[in-house]
Amino acid sequence: MVEVSRSPVCAACEARVQASQLDTNVALCLRCGEALAVEAARFAAGHADGECMTCRLAPPEFARAVAFADYDEEVRELLHLLKFNGMQTVAEHVLGEAMATTVLKLHGQAATELVVVPVPLFQARQRTRGFNQAELLARAGTSYLRQAIPAWKLQLRPAALKRVKDTRAQFALAPHVRRQNLRGAFRVGEVETIRGREVLLIDDIMTTGATARECARVLVRAGATKVWVATMARAQVHGVSVKPQVAMWDAAKEPRPAIGFG
Repeated sequence: MVEVSRSPVCAACEARVQASQLDTNVALCLRCGEALAVEAARFAAGHADGECMTCRLAPPEFARAVAFADYDEEVRELLHLLKFNGMQTVAEHVLGEAMATTVLKLHGQAATELVVVPVPLFQARQRTRGFNQAELLARAGTSYLRQAIPAWKLQLRPAALKRVKDTRAQFALAPHVRRQNLRGAFRVGEVETIRGREVLLIDDIMTTGATARECARVLVRAGATKVWVATMARAQVHGVSVKPQVAMWDAAKEPRPAIGFG
């Protein structure tokens, strides 16, 4: 009997995504999750924190960032199905379950009560797209986790963080320029929800970490005691993939590729 998928992706393709988790043999920065090149790995191993050079020189204000998978072909196509083809059931099923698996990496480190905050889109962009993919992933992931670990209290608050500036396209910008580009782009919309609480920030992909850094900075300034980050994918430059990977949807005009997945 052929296994039927609940999403518009065949079961065989779903299985390939489930198997595409980050290679545990690759040295990753224990703070941001960046794959370390050989010399960087040696440097990190010589320090108890195991962090990459960037995190040591310019520490982010999040405690740890985790991802489900490398930004490989299967994950890339699934995210494109969601973001550019509007197939929201992909988030509700295969990607939502993957996000839950990602957040589980923080179980035992993060607090037993977390405020879950998806990275917001600028209002005009969200109207054009019709949804915020980070919110869909956060909603689906927390739904799975509430069933799996009822004692882990996850409070989803999509309005807790707002994007108040329509930033320039991040695509092809150097990391320090990305950080400058995002300054002032976010503000906390529910200060009382954030103050004195640990926050779990959810996004679809982390590339340089500029967005996560700025969101964490704003949340900590508003009184968050700690910020954790979970993404569906991590675009890696060293160690995991042969080719450097770029989140193409950061371009000014979002590509809408023809998808032939499954």
